[in-house]
Amino acid sequence: MNKKLGIGIVGCGNISSYYIKMLPFFKGVEVKACSDIDIHAANNCASEFGIRAEKISELLKADDIDIIVNLTVPKAHYSVSKQILEAGKHVYSEKPFVLSLQEGKDLIEIAKSKKCRIGSSPDTFLGGAHQLARSLVDSNVIGKVSSGTCFIQSSGMEMWHPNPDFFYQPGGGPILDLGPYYITNLVQLLGPVKRVGSMSSSAHKYRTITSEERYGEKIKVETPTTIHSIIEFISGAQFTFVSSWDVWHHSHSHMELYGIDGTIYIPDPNFFGGEVRITNKSSHANISKDWEHPFSTINAEDDQADYRSLGLAEMANSIIQNKNHRCSAELALHVVDIMTSILQSGDEGVFINLETTCFRPEPLGVDEAETLLA
Repeated sequence: MNKKLGIGIVGCGNISSYYIKMLPFFKGVEVKACSDIDIHAANNCASEFGIRAEKISELLKADDIDIIVNLTVPKAHYSVSKQILEAGKHVYSEKPFVLSLQEGKDLIEIAKSKKCRIGSSPDTFLGGAHQLARSLVDSNVIGKVSSGTCFIQSSGMEMWHPNPDFFYQPGGGPILDLGPYYITNLVQLLGPVKRVGSMSSSAHKYRTITSEERYGEKIKVETPTTIHSIIEFISGAQFTFVSSWDVWHHSHSHMELYGIDGTIYIPDPNFFGGEVRITNKSSHANISKDWEHPFSTINAEDDQADYRSLGLAEMANSIIQNKNHRCSAELALHVVDIMTSILQSGDEGVFINLETTCFRPEPLGVDEAETLLA
């Protein structure tokens, strides 16, 4: 019988159902229990998915739970992950991993002392589209990447999310909420970042909720909602990165890599699949159709490939096999360093040199990806 690690969930909000629904598709994991400060939310989650609802103190002591998934709000990520590690459990955190470098360094030291592992989303860079882009970069198909662009632009979260307040508080905003998907993908494609510079602003002092339950309520904006950044990689590549929740419409691509011999157009890093296109000097081609990666297969609404919890499953299987996992604490901490430095640069008006670095995670090829499926 294949070994499985028991999974506990802390935080039974919107995202928890995605994790619990998807985990049965992977080897090496089995969800056992959930917890939430709102006992009704925990009970509803437990009833829906046939798992236990427990207090977090009970979850931390449970013998059948090996990894606890931290799905709390960003400002609670550090304190909850610390509790998990101090209890001797592995932790996998929703993004952002933490809100400061010091918090991340503290957690890594605790994990080392407890011989526990830390993992963190996003895991979308493990999707088939982004692994295809990685293969193209590693194969030097467009030559050395010298520059590129990334755009995250929308009109905000208050139109659809039932409780959007935290998006506009410290720890929220487009950089810390959606930035991890883009920046993590850039790091896995091009390696670590050297320095960043940015300008930041907010178009509105208050946002009006238009989702149904709290329609008409106003929430105060306490974090920048438009940030224009320049990112310089250790490789020498320079990227323009624009992130905003003050834009109604635009026609920019999500991500483009410019090499000396061509261009790669990469789909939304918030998802696992999508069309990867390449321009080699004067020719254009969509090469996604020739890449049969299991994590680019459409399995969700809007013709999307959605395999959220893949990073957790890959981490669990790496623990079982005693090898390094890809959504590592070092990668997550470097991404936090990049994001917080972008915000700091916007406040101070100067370029910020990064304190951390990391290795690029190993590529997840087709054959290895298939071994993760149940």
